[in-house]
Amino acid sequence: MAETASGPTLEALVAGRKGRPPVTTGVVHPCDDIAIQGACQAAATGLITPVLIGPTAKIRAAADSAGIDISAYRIEDAPHSHAAAQRAVEMVKAGALDMLMKGSLHTDELMHAVVDPATGLRTERRVSHVYVMEVSTYPRLLLITDAAINIAPDLEAKRDITQNAIDLAQAIGIAMPKVAVLSAVETVSSKLKSTLDAAALCKMADRGQITGGMVEGPLAFDNAIDPGAAREKHLFSPVAGAADIVVCPDLEAGNMLAKQLTYLAGARSAAVVLGARVPIALTSRADSVPTHVASCALGSLLIQQKHDALVGSVA
Repeated sequence: MAETASGPTLEALVAGRKGRPPVTTGVVHPCDDIAIQGACQAAATGLITPVLIGPTAKIRAAADSAGIDISAYRIEDAPHSHAAAQRAVEMVKAGALDMLMKGSLHTDELMHAVVDPATGLRTERRVSHVYVMEVSTYPRLLLITDAAINIAPDLEAKRDITQNAIDLAQAIGIAMPKVAVLSAVETVSSKLKSTLDAAALCKMADRGQITGGMVEGPLAFDNAIDPGAAREKHLFSPVAGAADIVVCPDLEAGNMLAKQLTYLAGARSAAVVLGARVPIALTSRADSVPTHVASCALGSLLIQQKHDALVGSVA
């Protein structure tokens, strides 16, 4: 596939990681066909060196069901999904893993271990989720946040959610991402909290509290992604009608938007969690194998970005 106007396609992101050293990745509870296929395909593509964490018998049964040979991969035995999540976190803290990948357990099981204040992988940055969507009717990749972690984020959480998405956009090659903070309207109203948050986020970007992107809002979704709709509302800015990132007012809005694009518009997607000590490839159990692979590519890019930043600071 050719590259889009603002960066590579998902296929190009995966292809661009080939030939680079694979990332040691803890695959947490890969106990169904799709989870084990996704991990093994990501390994076959050269993206990851998987460590399969969970009940050994169930992992082997899933591999047998999928017709996959996992004899080359390490299995870290854990009796059940909760224990697998906890063991994965412990291995990250011990320096044995560079990335995590969600298997067939529930998202809240994995994230409970990740965000535990005493034993988890939290940093000063709020943990958040980003979908990267490739929609045939849109000329660039579209990042949607947050659709899986933060239910009703306050302003401070939205600041981190926005910054995390900008960081990911830069990692995939969008040097100055255009960020649309969504609401139902384009004007600020005290009756609609999402418009107040959007206005505040724009000012935070002006004052350097959010960096690396152009932040505009409030914008309704049509004005964020359609130039004609933006012109009709007399919205003339670099972001209106050309957003790379849409920041949703809450999890419900983000989740519904991403799934509508997937199931009604045939969008392809990848997803990653940022803000923890390591990236987490976090997909739905209904997602396809290519989505799992592309999500690993996102995590690999984030690790490369962090490495490059450290090298640059030393130099």
